[in-house]
Amino acid sequence: MKNIKSLIIALIVLTSSTQIKAQAVTTSTAVNNVVTAYYGVKNALTADNNNLAQASAKALLAAITAVPMDKFTADQHNLWMSYSTKLQFDGRHIRESSALDHQREYFTSLSKNLYELVKGLKMNTAVIYEQYCPMKKATWLSETSEIKNPYYGKQMLTCGKVTETLSPATK
Repeated sequence: MKNIKSLIIALIVLTSSTQIKAQAVTTSTAVNNVVTAYYGVKNALTADNNNLAQASAKALLAAITAVPMDKFTADQHNLWMSYSTKLQFDGRHIRESSALDHQREYFTSLSKNLYELVKGLKMNTAVIYEQYCPMKKATWLSETSEIKNPYYGKQMLTCGKVTETLSPATK
């Protein structure tokens, strides 16, 4: 039953990655689709669900690929180029591994790099919370201020604190 549930969730995530490609018309939309796909990975790790983390990482990689780099300004393009390869590297490691500890190891780097990219691009359309786990000494991004720790999942779900809030970008 658990395998069937994981398979259904994976199919939903894969379907949404196709929708992400179809929606990615502007750079702002595309970057926000990357952030949304990242939240899928984060939420899967929070739930200790390695299969969903793999499927969500696949959706993340699709969202990264769908970003129309030719629509960035020169400075945005340079920033994107300095982080997109790192994001893809971490995403591939999460997608290719079924070990939660390995997925979480690469999630640390993924979170740090995505934070720097989003902060620099200033294209987020929703508030993004940077949160910190003192036990892991690592950060992650969240769509809510409520702490749900992806590094320890159900073990230490509420361990952490908000360290920064990125307000939505103004047009």
